[in-house]
Amino acid sequence: MIMIRPSRPHEGTRIIEVWRGAVDATHDFLTPDDRLAIDEMVCEFLPHAPLWLAVDEIDYPLAFMLIDEGHMEALFVDPALRGNGIGAALVKHGLVLHPKMTTDVNEQNDQAVRFYERMGFKQTGRSPIDGQGRPYPLIHLEHVN
Repeated sequence: MIMIRPSRPHEGTRIIEVWRGAVDATHDFLTPDDRLAIDEMVCEFLPHAPLWLAVDEIDYPLAFMLIDEGHMEALFVDPALRGNGIGAALVKHGLVLHPKMTTDVNEQNDQAVRFYERMGFKQTGRSPIDGQGRPYPLIHLEHVN
């Protein structure tokens, strides 16, 4: 059984583990230098961010989501657990809080693009670079009720 709750300060190590595993499983388009630079930035920020966690019956974090003012900044699932509805459960939780939630997804991450489309998100635009100015195009999405 999956439960969703806010993250706690002591869970930073596990959150970084989930992030690294998910990125390594889905972001093979990143250059090694960019992967390292993003990792350093994420390690400084993510453990202190106000996240929503999907946890199992023993309260072990399996996935996380970050929403800022109705925009989903991050959604990452432990790669060993992908395809089990955990990411969908987090997105549904986010949509209860923000029915018109928006997000951005790397264009090269076909699995994520298809996931968001199945969840009811529609493309509203595209950027040729990511938020840090790197050459990884983003698709801008908004949930349509």
